[in-house]
Amino acid sequence: MIAMEATAAPFSSVISSRQNLSSSPSSSIRVSSPTSLFLSRKNPGKFKYPRSLSVRASSTSDSVVTLLDYGAGNVRSIRNALRHLGFTIKDVQTPGDILNADRLIFPGVGAFSPAMDVLNKTGMAEALCTYIENDRPFLGICLGLQLLFESSEENGPVKGLGLIPGIVGRFDSSAGIRVPHIGWNALQVGKDSEILDDVGNRHVYFVHSYRAIPSNENKEWISSTCNYGDSFISSIRRGNVHAVQFHPEKSGEVGLSVLNRFLHPNLPATQKPMEGKASKLAKRVIACLDVRSNDKGDLVVTKGDQYDVREQSNENEVRNLGKPVDLAGQYYKDGADEISFLNITGFRDFPLGDLPMIQVLRHTSKNVFVPLTVGGGIRDFTDASGRDYSSLEVAAEYFRSGADKISIGSDAVYAAEEFVKSGVKTGKSSLEQISRVYGNQAVVVSIDPRRVYVNHPDDVPYKVIRVTNPGPNGEEYAWYQCTVSGGREGRPIGAYELAKAVEELGAGEILLNCIDCDGQGKGFDIDLVKLISDSVGIPVIASSGAGTPGHFSEVFEKTNASAALAAGIFHRKEVPIQAVKEHLQEEGIEVRI
Repeated sequence: MIAMEATAAPFSSVISSRQNLSSSPSSSIRVSSPTSLFLSRKNPGKFKYPRSLSVRASSTSDSVVTLLDYGAGNVRSIRNALRHLGFTIKDVQTPGDILNADRLIFPGVGAFSPAMDVLNKTGMAEALCTYIENDRPFLGICLGLQLLFESSEENGPVKGLGLIPGIVGRFDSSAGIRVPHIGWNALQVGKDSEILDDVGNRHVYFVHSYRAIPSNENKEWISSTCNYGDSFISSIRRGNVHAVQFHPEKSGEVGLSVLNRFLHPNLPATQKPMEGKASKLAKRVIACLDVRSNDKGDLVVTKGDQYDVREQSNENEVRNLGKPVDLAGQYYKDGADEISFLNITGFRDFPLGDLPMIQVLRHTSKNVFVPLTVGGGIRDFTDASGRDYSSLEVAAEYFRSGADKISIGSDAVYAAEEFVKSGVKTGKSSLEQISRVYGNQAVVVSIDPRRVYVNHPDDVPYKVIRVTNPGPNGEEYAWYQCTVSGGREGRPIGAYELAKAVEELGAGEILLNCIDCDGQGKGFDIDLVKLISDSVGIPVIASSGAGTPGHFSEVFEKTNASAALAAGIFHRKEVPIQAVKEHLQEEGIEVRI
């Protein structure tokens, strides 16, 4: 059995017992300059920066990093990255912990409004502003950058910390881009970026729906920008204060170099940054691990043939293709852009009691620094004692255990059916609840459709398309019926209708499977992927059917898929991940290398 790993409770979980700023131990606060020299939050455009001021971590605590974890989303990944780099972590428990920090990292995850609510209620907002205004070593990540601005349009307007001029707004999907911005993109790095010195022309990982735009008022803060529809701020720097919109803890070795440079500010500049050819958002290659217990009770990676995971033998045992943690670690080394775990027995069990799967996440995230997605059994539950657990609690445990995104399957189908029928968003479905708290970029909906041939488009009340390959009786049309419970039960909703509905309900990404193609190795269902990727404005991951590198280039060239996922060909070592990426490069398709 894998040992459990404990982490300190985030301060948001014990708000009622925390001091406010006025009662924090101010006698131990170390500042190097009166705050009057710094930005007035009431008038952020009037900031004049004293360039000579510099405060560094004291020599007695060179290996300690203070972490501001306000209790939303996956912070385990940044913890693991810091430990990987040789640092120990001190968790913020009071506002005084912020003010006394030698170096502070704020890995903001989730939505803007809930984060500001927690910061304000705990007195952390004022402490953060004081710390940053005094040029203390600070690194904000993702939401930790956005909160520095005046306000956000996310569920708002919502007032931010007001340290940097500007409003955080949603990406403009009318420009033909998919929102959220998910994946590996390139930076345009400016001068004196310091922590970005090793990035060069390499991709870094973004996952967000909102961004700040460069302006004359904030241009002195900007250290890099990124292009996605338009140019947005991907990092800021003033003195010892840094923040990045991307996730360094999820950007592989490049991201670890960013963290290392923040933690070691006196490192000499690299003569030659890491080589790469990043110029835009890359297509993603994702490795999927279907995880379940075999008949002996061991957790194994398996792979189905049209969703049947048992060997066609006398023993009829569960197909065993390896251990989840080991395989995930190998795929990270091989260049996978993301790792997706699907707990395919999760619908039968109570997820919060499913310790082996939670442990898989915890141990994988120790050494895998690319995004991790987990799915299976994420819904409301009542345990044997009658206690109710919300889907938010289930998702929260997965996030705390190392997941960056959660994937919802059957529960999203039921929610979509109700929404299509009533046209009303109740806000009660797991999809809506998790999206509202953690942001839609944290929620993937997995669709498991089966092709149903028809003679005429009017034969069924669902979206019907003309298929490339006719049916067994020469049918030229088909619709795609959604299923639940691992493909065993068909539902009265099509993949097109489901995709449109879950986008409305708050999904940030669609994982599009196809039961007919699963395990066949004959290529993705191009008709299906094109139908869905042309119909929604969120990223679509093509899944089921990959057998050769050419199948990946085909789906990217013929559809608007943002990513392609495979399992069996990677597990059986039939096609290496690097071979797929090399082929895509040869075909002129941008990938992360």
